[in-house]
Amino acid sequence: MIETIRPALVITVREIRDQFRDWRVIFPVLGLTLFFPFLMNFTAQQILDFVHQYGANIIGERMIPFLLMIVGFFPISVSLVIALETFVGEKERGSIEPLLNTPLEDWQLYLGKLLAATVPPLASSYLGMMVYLSGLVRDGIPLPSLDLLFLIFLLTSVQALMMVAGAVVVSAQATSVRSANLLASFIVIPSALLIQGESVVMFWGNYDTLWWAVFGLVVLTVLLTRVGVAHFQREELLGREIDVLNLRWALRLFGTTFIGGAKNVREWFGAVLPRDLRKMAWPIAAMLVLALAGVLLGAAQVDRFRLPVDKTSLLGFSGGLETLTNRWQIGDFLPVLAIFWQNARAMLLGMVMGFLSLGVLGSIPLLMTMGIVGYLMQLLAVNGVPAWVSLVLLLPHGFLEIPAMVIASACVLRAGALMSTPNLNKTVGEVWIESIAEWCRIMLGLVLPLLLAAAIIEAWITPRIALFFVK
Repeated sequence: MIETIRPALVITVREIRDQFRDWRVIFPVLGLTLFFPFLMNFTAQQILDFVHQYGANIIGERMIPFLLMIVGFFPISVSLVIALETFVGEKERGSIEPLLNTPLEDWQLYLGKLLAATVPPLASSYLGMMVYLSGLVRDGIPLPSLDLLFLIFLLTSVQALMMVAGAVVVSAQATSVRSANLLASFIVIPSALLIQGESVVMFWGNYDTLWWAVFGLVVLTVLLTRVGVAHFQREELLGREIDVLNLRWALRLFGTTFIGGAKNVREWFGAVLPRDLRKMAWPIAAMLVLALAGVLLGAAQVDRFRLPVDKTSLLGFSGGLETLTNRWQIGDFLPVLAIFWQNARAMLLGMVMGFLSLGVLGSIPLLMTMGIVGYLMQLLAVNGVPAWVSLVLLLPHGFLEIPAMVIASACVLRAGALMSTPNLNKTVGEVWIESIAEWCRIMLGLVLPLLLAAAIIEAWITPRIALFFVK
């Protein structure tokens, strides 16, 4: 094992040495890395002085670890240009041909470049965070606890690895440094949004939740590395000079994949869609397990966030159901379309999140929905409400809606798996277009009809069944 990795480490040492020789890159990164922590120290002091005037000391305490996380993120985003030039930069300078002619395997070459691109962002991030903490000590500002410091350093490290892994994938597939820098927005913007989500968690003080963020980032980093290794081909890197936006080819590939070889609509529904379901057997099984986990997680939250449910509440609920049945008359498609659009929008959001994260975040809508189901069922149970009440509220439309969500989430998960699977006959763009076409096929042929039928049942039938039993 060590002997196979040693050539990659040789590439890593060579790359790091060359990077630190280029003062035009190191000096700006170093200057910004050292300036930003001093700015954050000044900001932290001003915030603490301001909140102390109004007795909101807890806000100042929560700001200190948040600013530390920002200080760690800023140098990574600045140093990302080094990772973006890993392959395409050397190609433009004409210095990559000798390296590609070495007897190294593709994965060894890619791993060496990846490790070399990771050192500068991590080094600059750690340096900035240490400068920030030193400034806090100098100004007499209390430091966060050791476990929180460790968590923030770990979170910053995995974020750096994730961003670098994505940047190296972009560098290996891009044809110019300019295109690589433009594509970097697909890395920096989602990472910045993630930082915003983590900041909300920090201000709430629920730091244990950040461990799930660490786990998710580790999984995403592994998948990005897998994608890079799976689709890295040195021959294609040398032969690809310019990318041409061929919409006709893309639409033709999308259409061919969407049809799936079917000769008519009957064959499309009778052969192609069942074949898709057979291919998604394992992803569907994984989503079923995740759905069950969501129910259990939601049920576990009742002890923390319990709401009182008594006979008065049930009577009010019964009155609400009666009002709902009077408004939602059978044959009125307005509530049906509203429910259908809400569910379809959640599936679309899951697709976007899943394709940006190689399937990791595509299951969030399913997990949240099943978590709410588990919470409501457990809440009614602990307040003495019979279990059949939950069933009549959920089963009529959930019998169709939940399988639709499971299938849609499984399709996104399979698309992420295909992206990280080696395929020498297809480029990343081809796999991406085919995955979107398969998702559209599953949505149009299975998921949307199920969601529409579930919306009809939820609007016209479920309230009446529930009202009959609750009265």
